Amino acid sequence: MEEIEKGNKGGSEERWKGAVDNLTEMTSNLDSLQKLLVKKAVFVDDETFSKASLTSEQARTIKVLEQRVETLERGLDAAISAAARARAEKRQAEAAQKAAELRAQEITRELENTTKVFELHMEELRAKQDEISKRDGDIKLLEAIIQTLGGKESHSLNG
Repeated sequence: MEEIEKGNKGGSEERWKGAVDNLTEMTSNLDSLQKLLVKKAVFVDDETFSKASLTSEQARTIKVLEQRVETLERGLDAAISAAARARAEKRQAEAAQKAAELRAQEITRELENTTKVFELHMEELRAKQDEISKRDGDIKLLEAIIQTLGGKESHSLNG
């Protein structure tokens, strides 16, 4: 039902537009005749009237085409501006991406350096732990020797 109403509405609008166009054409023709009368032309033969009508028709066509050209030029200008904005945004996005990539590389280098430092500390800790384990072993050996010697001394003192 709505489609029928829209169709009727669209047809009605087209008829009104056609009627307005006809009135505009008649106004233009009357203006052309008035201009001829202003030039003291009292009688206009059919040939002159036809030429004036043709000229008037051509002037209207030229005006419509000029308006269409202006509309297309505005559309073209808008498209050019939009393309320029898009290029600028693309350059900004590329610059931001490049900056992000550089930052990511910097962070990766920092992580690699931190990892290397951590590995060096781990190696140092392992070496210290090995040294402590070795000294622990030396201490236990010395304690065993001391106990062994201490045990012999107490046997010889007692005996």
